[in-house]
Amino acid sequence: MVRVLEGSLGLPEEEQRFYRRGVSWERFQAIQKGFEHLPGVRLFYCEGVLEIVGVGKAHELISGLIAALLIIYFEIKEVEFFPSGSYSQIIPGVVEYQADLSYCLRIDKDRPDLCIEVVITSGSPIKLKKYKLMKVPEIWFWEDGTLEVYCLREEEYEKIVNSALLPELDLSLLSRCLLLSSPLEAIREFRRGI
Repeated sequence: MVRVLEGSLGLPEEEQRFYRRGVSWERFQAIQKGFEHLPGVRLFYCEGVLEIVGVGKAHELISGLIAALLIIYFEIKEVEFFPSGSYSQIIPGVVEYQADLSYCLRIDKDRPDLCIEVVITSGSPIKLKKYKLMKVPEIWFWEDGTLEVYCLREEEYEKIVNSALLPELDLSLLSRCLLLSSPLEAIREFRRGI
């Protein structure tokens, strides 16, 4: 029997978040150095806004499962992909961030085609802005048990129902599988659904 993931797995429901406006690039870099060896903490910077996020077990569980399911999809559909993980994407003095997952499709590029963020606690003031500055074509946010997909069109992000990059991918199947309490069953269900 398959159970749906609820808040009862002992995983924290919320990430710890801190925002500070009016931070210079130099100040951000100094703060960043102080957090260098602290696991489970990510720092983001976007046009004077510093965001510090504590990443917990629930976040890592969902991120890892999304990656596993997408690899299955890429393999079955024979989509060439280049995972770039959570490497830092930087425009010095303007923006620095790490998506939870990022992929170049068909060929490897300097800028990913797809970035994915797992959001356990909502409310980021730089949610789409940082990606817009880097001109990332498609962004997915996993938040509150659902996927939101945004496509960059004419310099602005438009919320869309299906992925423009992966139009055959059934996002409702992906979302359903991410809510299963067993990662193994999620993988089996996803594979059957494709």
